[in-house]
Amino acid sequence: MSRKVCMLVAEHPFLDSRIFKREAKSLLKLGYDVTLIVPRKDGYLFDIDGTPLKDKFTSKTFTYEGIKIVTYDFEESRAPLSKVVAPVSQWEKGFNNPLTELGIQQDADIYHVHEYLSLFAGIGVKRLLKQRNKKVKLIYDSHELTPDPFDSRNHVNHRNNLKEKLLVMLKEVDQIITISHSIKSWFLSQDPTFSVEVIYNSHPLAKNYQTKEFTGKGLIACYEGNIDYKRGSKNKIIQITEQCATSIDFQFKIIGGTRFGETFELPNHLSDKIKLTGWVDYYSISQHMKDVEIGWIDYEELNTSLNRSYAMPNKFFSFLNNGVPIVVNQCHEMESFLRTHRCGLVINKKHATASDYAEAMLYLASNKKMLKQMSLNARKVMEEIYCWEKMENRLKNVYHRLIP
Repeated sequence: MSRKVCMLVAEHPFLDSRIFKREAKSLLKLGYDVTLIVPRKDGYLFDIDGTPLKDKFTSKTFTYEGIKIVTYDFEESRAPLSKVVAPVSQWEKGFNNPLTELGIQQDADIYHVHEYLSLFAGIGVKRLLKQRNKKVKLIYDSHELTPDPFDSRNHVNHRNNLKEKLLVMLKEVDQIITISHSIKSWFLSQDPTFSVEVIYNSHPLAKNYQTKEFTGKGLIACYEGNIDYKRGSKNKIIQITEQCATSIDFQFKIIGGTRFGETFELPNHLSDKIKLTGWVDYYSISQHMKDVEIGWIDYEELNTSLNRSYAMPNKFFSFLNNGVPIVVNQCHEMESFLRTHRCGLVINKKHATASDYAEAMLYLASNKKMLKQMSLNARKVMEEIYCWEKMENRLKNVYHRLIP
């Protein structure tokens, strides 16, 4: 009989690339019985860009690609899950929420949670099942550092309370998984007895990969992911394109873009220079990367976000997987990686301007031999160390340690 895994999700879309496309699918392949409990917003599941899925996945429970999906109302769960900030003696009231209750009903062997609030729900599952004489294992998959010690949007007293409650919860966690060594180091600095494994946000190796030649005189840059108030500055994309296009045949491709309800209107004079693919199928990203020569990542909020400094985002590995060298501002974790493996260029500024990026891209455009070597290095390091196939082995070992 296969072991049962139940993933608890408080905020992510159910088709999230890390949660569903990689971890859940890998666990299914490894022989586990996998269930995801995921939120509906306004009665609907939602796509990776926030679009409500109104014409499909309407049943409360269904099976998709071999994985059982159980849904609940986001709005109904939010208030009780927020009891995590209350005194620990009052937590029992917060465990009366749909996510915890549905988790208990699954009667799984391992519970795998993905956010601060789903961790609280998981603590409730573990405690309440223990009262019924069932011991289960709990994994906290920390996609980012919560609370972020530098996040000025939360008052320092609130951040301290969140941290205090996090450390209480982590005492009941059997395994922490996170996405970078810097975040792992932070957890161990809080308690060196924590069991922490790094499983990067990498992708399965791109199929039918062909070495890029970089023979043209122009340059195609790319941004992948969300464009919103925190990521993918529209103004910088426009300014970089304007500056580069005056010197070379330049194009900026955006894979992804704005989220549901938002728009990105291109200036008329750049309509042939900035190409919007929109949100594409996860497995087709490599096709859209075939002509891309430089990947662009810019994190502006370094002074107010430790997560930005510690980040190793999906797009980072997506570029490398397709042999695309990366240009990024000075972010500790990505900077260290790119310098170590020589697969990109780091602007030596925490706050890089559009002109800084344009200058870097023009420099690489005039040094295609260097760019090609960076591309070869990028693909090689993914093949040898960082591809999802390697990360799947780490995930397998984590689960085998918990339940041999």
